[in-house]
Amino acid sequence: MTLLTIKIEKIGLKDAGQCIDPYITVSVKDLNGIDLTPVQDTPVASRKEDTYIHFNVDIEIQKHVEKLTKGAAIFFEFKHYKPKKRFTSTKCFAFMEMDEIKPGPMVIELYKKPTDFKRKKLQLLTKKPLYLHLHQTLHKE
Repeated sequence: MTLLTIKIEKIGLKDAGQCIDPYITVSVKDLNGIDLTPVQDTPVASRKEDTYIHFNVDIEIQKHVEKLTKGAAIFFEFKHYKPKKRFTSTKCFAFMEMDEIKPGPMVIELYKKPTDFKRKKLQLLTKKPLYLHLHQTLHKE
């Protein structure tokens, strides 16, 4: 059996410096948007520079890759605090599908909120080359 660790390296956003207490919520969902594993939040980002927010955090997917249902996807929701509204808001999201699980670096596109767990109405966040940067490690058990 295989376990997957995803290092969330950084996210590119045009207003990266203005985001307050940014973090990423990671979830694994089936095609109906049902959670297949417990939802995990990263700690608040370690630093911001130019158009990047750096996380450098490892997330371990809490299920063997072989046991994830066909059509499942791993979602990454970028969230930040909005002081005027006094709540945490989702700014954008990204996802990777099962056929994208392979060791090494990976860059995935960002989509506009609201998060579409069923992946039906996807709209890219921006035309700029800004992405979520990940690194995958597979562990055989």
